[in-house]
Amino acid sequence: MDSAAASTHAYPEVRRSAAPRALATEAVHAGRDDLARQGLHAPPIDLSTTYPSSDSRAEAARIDAFAATGAEPEGPPVYGRLGNPTVARFETALARLEGTGSAVAFASGMAALSAVLLARASLGLRHVVAVRPLYGCSDHLLTAGLLGSEVTWTDPAGITDALRPDTGLVMVESPANPTLAEVDLRAVAHACGSVPLLADNTFATPVLQRPAEQGARLVLHSATKYLGGHGDVLGGVVACDEEFAGLLRQVRFATGGVLHPLAGYLLLRGLSTLPVRVRAASATAAELARRLTADPRVARVHYPRLGGAMIAFEVHGDPHEVIAGVRLITPAVSLGSVDTLIQHPASISHRIVGADDRRGAGVSDRLLRLSVGLEDPEDLWTDLDAALGDAPPRTPLVRTSPAAVS
Repeated sequence: MDSAAASTHAYPEVRRSAAPRALATEAVHAGRDDLARQGLHAPPIDLSTTYPSSDSRAEAARIDAFAATGAEPEGPPVYGRLGNPTVARFETALARLEGTGSAVAFASGMAALSAVLLARASLGLRHVVAVRPLYGCSDHLLTAGLLGSEVTWTDPAGITDALRPDTGLVMVESPANPTLAEVDLRAVAHACGSVPLLADNTFATPVLQRPAEQGARLVLHSATKYLGGHGDVLGGVVACDEEFAGLLRQVRFATGGVLHPLAGYLLLRGLSTLPVRVRAASATAAELARRLTADPRVARVHYPRLGGAMIAFEVHGDPHEVIAGVRLITPAVSLGSVDTLIQHPASISHRIVGADDRRGAGVSDRLLRLSVGLEDPEDLWTDLDAALGDAPPRTPLVRTSPAAVS
């Protein structure tokens, strides 16, 4: 088989290191470095579930090698559950953006987190130390022990004391869903010692922070959100070193939580505009956060020091009336799309978390979460202003004597 024909079956040669490039450049070119050599401009979509091989002895050897290490098979692809060339392009690009050696993609963010937990459990390390708040379903997966894990919840200062011999993972989300609370990732990574730190970077994306540079060994994304960016693809991905990636590929092969090739294509396409989208939406979010902070109808605004396109705010009035009152903004779960979304976490994304745990993590019943898109900020403010309704009546000033003040 000549080289041109082989290139149509082999994984693309896009994992080789290259000279350092700016994030915006990597977003456009990573995962596509081999296209010009093939006479292509747009990445191809490989929808094959299986691939022909007349050398069954060599095929057996490659499968044995994968079973031993989880390393990607050398040469042509074998079967869609072991890997896919289109998905591999997305994995390569995301690893480059996050500054890790590898990345492994899954059918959803929850499938990605499940694979991490199963990989650690396979080594007898079932205990997890975690910091609230996390995404509601991540919280539930850990708390319910559905995969045999046991969780200890703590604040960042208590991580070291919470570690045990069977601790396999420390998990944080920063900025956190939905309160946008931030943690010092470098300090947390130091507190973890030799235990891997998993940082959920869904809200920040590598445009705003790269947790691996601050000591996180695993970087989790719900790729459904900003990486895809258009509300039309489900996916998850873990950026990590190659050693851990091998374990994740083995779990993915065993459990079948694979990313569909079309989703891999859409996610790779989404990465090309990620820096532009995140920066534009963040500028609008910062302006909306400023206006909400000054609004008497709003009790409190949560907006991260890091910036970003997410805002959480607590209202004096009924949050459900705000949800019902928007017309331009879409009342829906999820986030990171080009259009602006609003939801009530206590009713939807974090409903699965117990009420006491939810409130203890700062998720109040009056909290709303706003994912700011690419619309004009004035149009968004007009819609929010109308949905917030009338300002609350002013509380009359009651004069008290010094003796009455506690």
